Formats: sequence, C-alpha cells, structure tokens
Amino acid sequence: MRFTLSSSVLNSQLQTLSRVINSKNSLPILDCILFEVADGKLTLTASDKENVMTVVLALDACEGTGAFALPKNMVLDAVKELPEQPLAFDVNEQTYALSLYYQNGVYQFVAQSGAEFPKAKAPEQGVTTLNIAVPVLAENITRSLFATAQDELRPVMNGIYFDLTPDSLAIVASDGHKLVRNRNFTVKSETPAAFILPSKPAALLKVMMGKADGEAVVSFDNNSARFVIADSTLTCRLIEGRYPNYNSVIPQDNPNKLTVDRKALVGALRRVQPFASESTQSVRLHIEGSKLVVSSEDVDFAKTAKESMPCDYAGKTMDIGFKCPSLIEILSNIESDEVTIALADPSRAGVIVPSVQPENEEVLMLIMPMLLND
Repeated sequence: MRFTLSSSVLNSQLQTLSRVINSKNSLPILDCILFEVADGKLTLTASDKENVMTVVLALDACEGTGAFALPKNMVLDAVKELPEQPLAFDVNEQTYALSLYYQNGVYQFVAQSGAEFPKAKAPEQGVTTLNIAVPVLAENITRSLFATAQDELRPVMNGIYFDLTPDSLAIVASDGHKLVRNRNFTVKSETPAAFILPSKPAALLKVMMGKADGEAVVSFDNNSARFVIADSTLTCRLIEGRYPNYNSVIPQDNPNKLTVDRKALVGALRRVQPFASESTQSVRLHIEGSKLVVSSEDVDFAKTAKESMPCDYAGKTMDIGFKCPSLIEILSNIESDEVTIALADPSRAGVIVPSVQPENEEVLMLIMPMLLND
C-alpha cells in the first residue's frame, strides 16, 4: 500500500488528534493514531476510549487500501520538523514495515495492526439532531469552558450543559461561584432535549473547529454525542445525571445598573489584584454616582491598591466584593466594548451582560459576591 499527501496538512491534523490521547492508557493501542486508507482518502483516528476523533484527508496519490496504527510520539516527531513537501508512505500489509519518504531522506519503522483499535459508537436510541453554525458553537464553548467545575462530588457540574427548548438552545456552565448562560434563538426544538458535554471533549471541539465555517451537525442520545464539522468528527461519552435548574439562580430583580468600559475595568482589576489577600483574592467595588472605585488590600502585609474610573450608574451607593480572578475571567470572555453589571445588594449575585448582545443570541454571566471586611 502506497499513498502521498502534504506534510503540513498531516502535521496540522496530527497535532489536533494528539490532544485526544491520554499520557497513560490502559490499552497500548490507545497510544497510537489509526491510519485507514480507502477510496483515495486517508482517515486518521485518535481515541482515549471515551472520546474518539476522526479526520478525513484527501490523498495526492494512492495505491491499495488498508489500515495500520502508529505511536503518537513517533509519527509526530517524524513529521513536525519537516517543511511543506509531499510525504510518501509505503506500507507492507503483511509485516507492517513502513517507509516514509520525504524530500531528502527516508524514515523506516514498524507500524502496528489497526484491528484492535476501538471504534466509535454513534448515538443509537432516541437520537436528537441539531444544526448550529460552527463560529457560533465555537464562541459559545469558548465563552463557557472557563466556568466549568472540577468537582468529584458533583460530576454534572464538570461539563457544559446543552439545553434545547422550544424557545432556544441554551449552552450553560457553572462551578457554583460563577455561571455562564448563552442562549441562541435560531436553534430550537418543539421536543425539549438536553445533554452534558464533559470539559475534555469541549476543549477538543474548540481546537477542532479552529477557524472553520459552515454548520456543525450535533446528534446525541442519553449516553453519547457526535459532532460532525466538515471532514472531522468527534464522538464522546456524556456525563450522566440531572443538571441543576440554572435559571432559578439568576436574579430577575437587580435594580442597580452599572455600565462601564470592559477593557478599562479589566485593566484596573489586573493592576489591583497583586495587592489583594492571597487567601481571599477579593476586590472591592465602590459605586457612587458616575464614579467606580476598584480597590484591594492585604491586611497581613499592609498593602493596598485603589483606582477610580468613570462609569454610568443608576442605583444606590454600594460597596460589593468579588473574587478578582473570577471577575477578570468573566469580563475577558465577553466581546462587547461595554458591560452592564446588575446588582441588588452586597450579599446577592451580580449579573453581567454585554451592552450589545450578539445577533440572535443572549449572553449572561453571573458571579457570587464575597464578604467584605468593613
């Protein structure tokens, strides 16, 4: 069996697929990437048993069909330093001896049989399918991923919740201290359905989508989900369990509205953060009239920082505390120039929304306050 393809195309896809593979695997074959040649195309597959990613590449030339597996590190090391050029694979289908020819040399090593490589199981019973624009899905996952938890006691919080309703598709993540809810009004279904996507396949999806365009086809049942994007497919096992009622924790009556330049606030938070207590990492917002004062202090080391900036505020004078890194994360994952922070009192959650919402979407983020030492 012989086939030829571009070195840069192969290297790019191998880099993406390698993220699927765990550093330690129960099955030796899972340290490998599966190569399958058929119909003039090369299908590459990587798996960790729970997540299986495949990508289909067109070949410049092809003779014969077959399958073999190569250890991830070996094949990555072989091609990553090569400049753009054709690579010619020559594989003995009986002995799996492999010769890889490049412009000025040849690599020779022994591949493995691909027969033991686990196959992806597509969703089977009660399958729900939805289509969503790839850039929109990528933005929603990027916006939500940081808010997932790492909680062994509540595994349902360790993923991104997709909630399909007659009104919209809500993509939600929360760790109990912060929450992100993205609602897309172009994707909806008369039959409600939902699933919890673990954070690892969510991160893999983010890389897989890259700058791709077009539509992603998402199909899922109670146990697994499949994402098809152009010539790439990711099949993954879902988190089982019931996701908490996220809408019930979002306050509907926060009357005090603060509108402020997002980048200016992030800059101020980054400057005062080093002066906050290492144990609490809290920052104080003092809001009065058209002025916002951002401050932090560490009583143990007698250090403080304070910075003021203009804002547009309608509400009563307030001092409220937040965990500084969490507030920075939230603001950094909003795209608009200005944000509106809706507050009730220093003991209740703050709701942060972009002043200009994306088209056909509603982005909302929530952060729990911290107790201030007056």
